[in-house]
Amino acid sequence: MSSKRTTVEVDGRRLSLSNLDKDMYPDFTKGEVIDYYARVAPAMLPHLKDRAATRIRWPDGVDGGRFFEKNAPSHTPDWVRTATIPTPGSSTGRDTLDFVVVDDLATLVWCANLAALELHVPQWKVGPRGKVHTPDLIVFDLDPGDPATIVEACEVARLLRDLLAEDGLESYPKTSGKKGLHLYVPVEEPKEAERTSEYAKAAARRLAEEHPKLVVAKMEKRLRKGKVFVDWSQNNPAKTTVAPYSLRAARSPAVSTPITWDELDSCADAADLVFSPADVLARLDEHGDLLEPLLNGGRPLP
Repeated sequence: MSSKRTTVEVDGRRLSLSNLDKDMYPDFTKGEVIDYYARVAPAMLPHLKDRAATRIRWPDGVDGGRFFEKNAPSHTPDWVRTATIPTPGSSTGRDTLDFVVVDDLATLVWCANLAALELHVPQWKVGPRGKVHTPDLIVFDLDPGDPATIVEACEVARLLRDLLAEDGLESYPKTSGKKGLHLYVPVEEPKEAERTSEYAKAAARRLAEEHPKLVVAKMEKRLRKGKVFVDWSQNNPAKTTVAPYSLRAARSPAVSTPITWDELDSCADAADLVFSPADVLARLDEHGDLLEPLLNGGRPLP
């Protein structure tokens, strides 16, 4: 089958886009995916900038198979920024990988054209010469175990916000785009990369001890029924979290969306915190980027 191609110019770069009418989701085409990412780029790019991106690609849409792509493919244009980063113990058997760094609109559109529906990034940045910094973010992934839902995750987010505030840290919520929440904490880069992971683990365990009927901080799935798992492990430097404003692969194109604490406080039903691409673009017009404080530096860990 021949692939229909359209050549476009994005910020002075020529891109050949293919199969724009192909369904990536039921009733949401590849052209609509690219259009969404192009429109959300002003808010999204600052959260991708200088972070090594893992792309999750669905070449045949969400009903087909997916694959994780860390290494830049052989056909990567020479204008796409890549960073060679150590990956000890990687399943690829390589000691380093050449990650794509999504710093500009053309790279974001190029990723979307490769059916990279989801973009995931670590909590650390990479410098212009490939130097890997220590993390400047902490993230907590609040994952409700059935029959708990995002409503219970909101309750845990409030408790965690208060615990962090006791340590002088500000926190900012977004939906995971699936059934949970992410809570971000901007921090001053510590001397050791492990420091943020150690702090997040201790905070999660403290919360679980204080609220054992609602919160679990251990990995075993059998412990999660009806509780909210506070996953601190995404602060491991080898792990990533779905980026703000990224699409998620599901039956319909939901987005990992920054929310206000007022919205979190008033959430009474899981449907209250589900946002489509059109919702997110309208929210940006109304609120601007609610996660902009993450870009302005953080406070030192206690």
